[in-house]
Amino acid sequence: MTALQKLRDEKVTIFDLTESNPTRCQFKYPQDKILSALASVKNLAYEPNPRGSLAAREAIAKYYQAKKFDVSPEEIFLTSSTSEGYSYLFRLLADVDDEVLFPQPSYPLFQYLVDLNDLKINFYPLTYADSWHMNLEQLDGQINSKTKAIVVVNPNNPTGSFIKKSELKQLSAICKQRNIPIIADEVFYDFGFDDSPEESLVNNHEVLTFVLGGVSKTLALPQMKLSWIIVKGPKELVKAANERLEIIADTYLSVNAPTQNAFSEWLLLKDEIQNEVRERLKRNYDFIKKEVAQSKSCQLLKTEGGWYAVLRLPDDIDEEDFVLQLLREDHVFVHPGYFFDFEEGAHLVLSLLAPFDIFCDGVKRLVNRI
Repeated sequence: MTALQKLRDEKVTIFDLTESNPTRCQFKYPQDKILSALASVKNLAYEPNPRGSLAAREAIAKYYQAKKFDVSPEEIFLTSSTSEGYSYLFRLLADVDDEVLFPQPSYPLFQYLVDLNDLKINFYPLTYADSWHMNLEQLDGQINSKTKAIVVVNPNNPTGSFIKKSELKQLSAICKQRNIPIIADEVFYDFGFDDSPEESLVNNHEVLTFVLGGVSKTLALPQMKLSWIIVKGPKELVKAANERLEIIADTYLSVNAPTQNAFSEWLLLKDEIQNEVRERLKRNYDFIKKEVAQSKSCQLLKTEGGWYAVLRLPDDIDEEDFVLQLLREDHVFVHPGYFFDFEEGAHLVLSLLAPFDIFCDGVKRLVNRI
């Protein structure tokens, strides 16, 4: 029996600082508006389109155009999830035992996605020096004849770091020289902090580039299962990619009609939903920043965006032992850094989505334990 399950069975109150499911974090969703958008007579008709409904793609294009990005409905493919989007792209770009480069640290789901598509995973490092940066020299050294795509998570999960303008320029040059496409996961893009650079790959025309987004983060509605792929790059490469993606998407036609038909109305709720989430993220981040600064016993690594905070522990603390002791004795649940493939030093990863009172109590107990 795990330590967490034992405490839950004993009805002990857990200060869960790992929760990443926004629907469990006490946000006040505009319920009536979300649900009423699903009551459309259009849902009784089946109109298959490999790219997804035009109305939904037009809404996505307008969403990007409002950010001053040049996106048209013809550049968009709908999928049921970002994970499915990755699978489409892996099938498009790679054969069995080919390799995809991912950032490290990053989200553990990537290993499963690569394995399920019979590919190999390799990593390029993100290094920290006052802020996170892509180690492009090591990235270039990791590329080999089997490398078929480079993934950029922007902002990264869990480091919260955006790609910098100079990094994007260098990365595009490397990929152009090696003829390797970029997959840019920008699901957390709307949740940049005040001083974040917020560089995007949506307007990257230098190399074949696929940008992923979805309602799971953009509208904090992971259960509604709607994501998208935007295809950018040189015209000939985009044309070939679109033709092949249409075949892949047409084979599955996985996005359900109610979600596609409701999306345009849901997107009108974006600011209302995001403002509450952003307020929670900022309040929690400001609190942990203050607590850590006062304790001087650990370091809060700079976060530029996203839903997570990363703590670096003192060198004499064993990461796994600390997490278990914190859970068993203080009833605070956090992720150890190795869960996200932090390699050097001991780290903790905390979700910033938790309700403020839970987050405060959990962080205070955490800092006291350190």
